[in-house]
Amino acid sequence: MTALLEFKQKLKGLYAQYEIYLLPLLKFILAAVYFTWINTNMGYMRALDNMFVVLILSLICCILPSGMMVFTGFALMIGHSYALGIEVAGFMLVLILFMMILFLRFSNGKNMVLIFAPLAFGFDLPALLPIGCGLLSSAVSALPAAGGVIIYYFVRFIRVQSQALMGTDLDIMGKITLLADGLMKNGEMWLNVIAFVVVVLAVNLIRTRMMDYAWRIAIIAGGVLYIVIMLAGSMSIGVEVSMVSLIIYTVVAVLIGIILEFFVFGGDYTRTERLEYEDDDYYYYVKAVPKALVATSERSIKKINGEADREERRTSEKTADYTSSLFQNEPKSEKRSAKRKPVQEEASVVEKADIDDIDFEKKLEESLKDL
Repeated sequence: MTALLEFKQKLKGLYAQYEIYLLPLLKFILAAVYFTWINTNMGYMRALDNMFVVLILSLICCILPSGMMVFTGFALMIGHSYALGIEVAGFMLVLILFMMILFLRFSNGKNMVLIFAPLAFGFDLPALLPIGCGLLSSAVSALPAAGGVIIYYFVRFIRVQSQALMGTDLDIMGKITLLADGLMKNGEMWLNVIAFVVVVLAVNLIRTRMMDYAWRIAIIAGGVLYIVIMLAGSMSIGVEVSMVSLIIYTVVAVLIGIILEFFVFGGDYTRTERLEYEDDDYYYYVKAVPKALVATSERSIKKINGEADREERRTSEKTADYTSSLFQNEPKSEKRSAKRKPVQEEASVVEKADIDDIDFEKKLEESLKDL
């Protein structure tokens, strides 16, 4: 457990240090996966079904706000639908505008869930999305989660009926009727919409309670509730649901949710404290759950270089170097000193001659006369 806590702290520190680079990179990867999923499941317009277009759009979305990724995905869907017919593109546009006007405008900031919903179905882990939304977001995220389910099933329906929509057997009203029936009479889609909304609300409700281990209880309860709703709905509506795969993938989603709880929350309930405060107007009852942390020692390594010490020792010791230019030019200095010696001897001879010319006796008599 200590090793996992150390790894968690190092991972968080690494992300905090390089967040300015990692966040655009993660947005680029998410956008590339989402746009690739759209091209794989639709791909009717060849100009858009291009990896170069996906990379360009992903690069643009990684430097823009996250909401731009949602609208770019909508634009790709409408473009591919237009390749099937203007009726399909118009129906897709009306559906998107309907969702944006009715409920997506109330979940501004949470609409990234629209992107994760189709990807959760694509990886066969649909239960992971409502559990994750209930843990990491608010109850409002149930709205974009339901919208993501509708988008996923409508894209899948268009893929199944693409030949009929591209053919000339149906007129405009026939195509619109086919699309409307495929959307409104899709029992499996509405069953998943109900399951997603209920699980998001239940997980968020349990997670925000004051009980100990609320996160883990919410994760397990969300997984069980999703299985119960899907099985009960399949029996009542008559939708075919594979029980074995449903249970296996839901258990995997629950395990991923527990790992997510460890890295995002990670509270140590064994050291929980309950505190009481009061002021002039209110009484405060506070439950403090400390984070599970471990003290890590920072190691500093000092590199010792022997060559640098030798250089410093050489500079500190004043030793003579006979290879220097000072000693190489020694004969020239001797010549200069030899030239200076006759000049000094001549000056001394002149000084001696001046001293000999002075008559000290005469000078003495003159001084006595003055006295």
